[in-house]
Amino acid sequence: MTKTISFTLNGAVRKVTIDDERMLLWVLRDDLEMSGTKYGCGKALCGSCTVLVNDQAVGACSTKATFADGKKVITIEGLATGDHLHPIQAAFVKHAGFQCGFCTPGMILGAHALLAKNPRPTREQIMEGMDRHLCR
Repeated sequence: MTKTISFTLNGAVRKVTIDDERMLLWVLRDDLEMSGTKYGCGKALCGSCTVLVNDQAVGACSTKATFADGKKVITIEGLATGDHLHPIQAAFVKHAGFQCGFCTPGMILGAHALLAKNPRPTREQIMEGMDRHLCR
């Protein structure tokens, strides 16, 4: 069955008509061309597909797109402000926090969600909060 949903994507209202079983990952990547969100394991275990939905980290590969209806979604493309990287993005660049870059968007958004909840996490809290992100 198809359904039309509307949500704010990286600051812009988007409306899409989709199969109501379609995963958010494929709507973002295929329909809305947000290729920074990656397909990794397909079970939201690796973190590569992480996006923010109402500021919460969500595995887009296992979240139905209908979940985003009426909500705010941020992908890696929407984290920077104009030509200025978000401080987390800048820190990843400055400290070479990536290798191939495949998992980096999900890690950055996962770190963003963690810091939004706890701006001064301990090392243990960081390790626990980032545990769901696997580097290839």
